[in-house]
Formats: sequence, C-alpha cells, structure tokens
Amino acid sequence: MKDKENEKTARKLSAVGNDGGDYESSLRSLKRAENEKIQKTLFSVPSNFNKLEAARENLMRKSEEVSGLKIEGYDFDKGVNYDEIIKSFASSGFQASHFSRAIEITNKMIKESAFIFLGYTSNMVSSGNREVIRYLVKQKKVDVLVTTCGGIEEDIMKCLGDFFLGSFRANGSELRRRGINRIGNIFVANNRYVEFEKFCQKVLEEIYRENKVVTPSEIIWGLGKKINDEKSICYWAWKNKIRIFCPAIQDGALGDNIYFFKFKREDFVVDIAEDIVNLNNTTIGLKKSGVIILGAGVVKHAILNANMLRNGADYAVYINTTPEYDGSDSGAMPEEAVSWGKIKGEEESVKVFGDATILFPLLVGESFAKIRKA
Repeated sequence: MKDKENEKTARKLSAVGNDGGDYESSLRSLKRAENEKIQKTLFSVPSNFNKLEAARENLMRKSEEVSGLKIEGYDFDKGVNYDEIIKSFASSGFQASHFSRAIEITNKMIKESAFIFLGYTSNMVSSGNREVIRYLVKQKKVDVLVTTCGGIEEDIMKCLGDFFLGSFRANGSELRRRGINRIGNIFVANNRYVEFEKFCQKVLEEIYRENKVVTPSEIIWGLGKKINDEKSICYWAWKNKIRIFCPAIQDGALGDNIYFFKFKREDFVVDIAEDIVNLNNTTIGLKKSGVIILGAGVVKHAILNANMLRNGADYAVYINTTPEYDGSDSGAMPEEAVSWGKIKGEEESVKVFGDATILFPLLVGESFAKIRKA
C-alpha cells in the first residue's frame, strides 16, 4: 500500500518539474502547486465580470429618505445659554436624547398630579444627591421614597459629621489602618459609624418603650424626628409625613444596630410585613402613578412590584448604568416591566444610561424646581 502511495507522489513530483532534486524540497513545491490550484478554483470569476460595477451596486444603492427630528447639537457661537444647551439634548442623539425624554416625562408626571415614587440607592445619599433629594422631600415634590439601608444611615451620619472627597485609587490597606471607609471616591471616617451607633441605640430604646413591634418606616421617622436637623432627608420625611420604605433595613449599619439592640431587648420586633402592606397600598386607587428610580436593585423592584398591583405605573424614568444581559431586574429596560404589568406602556417611560450624580440635579432643575403640581 505504501509503495503505491510513493509511486503516486513520484508521478505528481514529476508533473511539477522535479528534476531529481531532494525529495523534501520537491514535496513542498507540490503542496504549493496544489494550494494555488485550490485558490484559483475558489476565487476565479468569469472574464466578463465587472468588479467596479458590483462594488458600486452594493455601496451606492438607493434608499428611502428619513424624516423627523434632525440631529443637531448646541451652537456655542450663540454664547453660553444653559437652558438652550439642555434643550439641545433632544436633538443630540444617544443618551442626551434619552435624558431629554426623561425631563419631558417627569414634567408630565408633575403637570398631571401623578403620585410620585422616588427610589434611590444608598450611594445617592453618600454623594451630593442627598441635598437634591432633601429638597424634593422638604418641598413635598414627591409622595413616597424607597431606599436601601445605607440611604437612611448615611443621611443621619452626615448630620453627625461630614464625608469628604477622596480617590477611587486610594490604597485600601492604608485606609483600613487609618479607620477610613471608602465609598467610591468618597471617604468616611469610621467615627461616623461610632457616633451613629450611640445615636441610634437611644432612638431604638425610645421607640421600644412606646411599642415593641414597629415597622422599618416607623423607625426611619423616629430617626428623622430625633435628629431634628433640616439638612436631613429623614427629618423632612417625618415632618411632612412622607413615608420612606426600606425593604432591606437589616443590610447595613442600621441593621447592625438592630442586631446589637436585640441583645438588650429580645422581644423587640421589626415588622417588615406591615411595611409591604403599607407600600403596596399606596398604589391602589391612584389616578396617575409616576416612578423615578436612581440606581437599581431592591429599590427598583420594590417600587415596580407595588405598581404591578394597579396594573402598572403611568410614567417611569430610570437612571442607572446597569446592562440587561444577565436578565436581572436591575438592568431590565422599561419594556420588560411592561411585560409584567409594572409599567402601563413604553410610550411614557425611558431608561437613561448614565451617572445619576450628574444627571439627577439637571433633571430636578428642569422639572421639579421649575414647575409645581397642578
């Protein structure tokens, strides 16, 4: 069998001009010849084929004309006009146009006297957005707040001491040695947590003496009442009787304080079930419901789930940076919420991919700070 293969190869070598040179060199020549033959077979075109015409036909094909809003940014030759810059976002494309739509939807919520749910993650309170949220609660611009545990405790902590700008690239081991906690590029001395514990334990004791079973929202009002500081979101929520719901109240320093307090008062009970009832009941019978959600996670789901009980919110604005590829509710687009009955329709909802520390103050400046509810 091998002799036949060698004979066959020898004939091929002869065909490509082997004149008795070394066998390996001739074999390589044979392989090159075979490859060239394959290439010619695969890529050969008819002699009358016009390559230029084919290229032009594919690239220069006729199309339909497009109508609608022309893409155009702000013209700084007209000077600096911040109102006009914001207006130009509508025709800028990308997330600028989505943000313009968010302003439009928010203004519609306000003009139609929608009941407005504001959800925000704790980092919004870590940052300067705390003051923006405080303004909305003080001025009764929103009706219900939903946040995480950090959104409560850090609001109170900022009344006890300041947070400071740091660096995203600070050395974690060095910060730990110094007792400094890092939230992104914000530094928080651990003394704030020590001070918060002293304050919180006193408040929990006062609450316990009045009622051994309380809801998270009642604890939050208690903290706001006791802090008695007009810089505080919780203070204005208590004063204006605006509920702050915290579905994950145990997940943070406030949860730690409840844990410590339970060692002293074992019969102290935090009734999260009653707050589920309270939150869900706020949606029942509303003529119009609007949601604004900064960030994602539990606050986003809690608000949308409550609105599902009324067959969806009428208006929705999301601002976050979370993608939807993993199927989480955090990254889900408004149209997914429509499929669940959490939002009524896609026409009055938008998700803006962006940093809420930049976008939310602009949104408030172009809506709540300009117009009042009807």
